[in-house]
Amino acid sequence: MKLTNYTNYALRTLQMAAIRAPHLVRIDEVAQAHRINRAHLTKVVHQLAQAGYIETVRGPKGGLRLARSGAKIIVGDVVRLTEGPLDVVECFNPERNTCKLRGICKLSAALYQATAAFMAVLDDLTVADIAVNRDDLLARLGLPAVAAATQVETVSSGDNG
Repeated sequence: MKLTNYTNYALRTLQMAAIRAPHLVRIDEVAQAHRINRAHLTKVVHQLAQAGYIETVRGPKGGLRLARSGAKIIVGDVVRLTEGPLDVVECFNPERNTCKLRGICKLSAALYQATAAFMAVLDDLTVADIAVNRDDLLARLGLPAVAAATQVETVSSGDNG
């Protein structure tokens, strides 16, 4: 299973917003840090904003930030938004299936189970979880540290609902 670059960009954007919180993050900053084409990233940001994961601020001092706590943004939900249905094989989609073995094939049953397990792991992961090692992430990206008083919210902070 391989996720698209689009999904990767969405997750990187959310992660960057979480590690830079409460400061706004500029699209150019995300693009440069992750070597992502700005035009592609703009489309991602637009979809994330429409879905209510981030909010954007226009203007010369504008940027983006998480629209809600990172502990309330489930990675699996973001993957479903950006990937759509994870039809690993054609028989997962009854509307497009041409396989005669649908319903009796052990391979498709195993692939369905594997996909469900994959998504279960992502459903147990939040944006706060993928930003918990904030200082290490910032250092690796070559970005300045954020003041200690504004540390990333984690699931253990009691904000896990």
